[in-house]
Amino acid sequence: MAEINGVKVPFIPIVGNESVQNHRVDNRSISTFDAIFKEELEKVKFSSHALKRLESRNIQLSDDDLIKIQNAVEKAEAKGAKDSLVMMDKTAFIINIPNKTVVTAIEVADSTENVFTNIDSVVFAT
Repeated sequence: MAEINGVKVPFIPIVGNESVQNHRVDNRSISTFDAIFKEELEKVKFSSHALKRLESRNIQLSDDDLIKIQNAVEKAEAKGAKDSLVMMDKTAFIINIPNKTVVTAIEVADSTENVFTNIDSVVFAT
């Protein structure tokens, strides 16, 4: 068994040319990882259903579009929204706000669907 930071582990980690006993993770690298991890959790995600809808409806999102959606989610979250209809240009997104997950996407101009249910808010992404 190897020992890392005083803890015996049942594997030997790959640490380059250093020996296992000398391998230490400083607090700075842990806090950097924490910050990156928390930042990633805050980003909007797309469900597999939403990804399929984007592809089948040929909806392409730029980095600016993703930023607009992220900002809209943050606004909805600040108001206590749970499930929001986010309108951006001619595209509607249904987003679960607590999970920060896009559930589906619809091109409004090409859609025969004009009723949205089970939402508690509408946000215009600008």
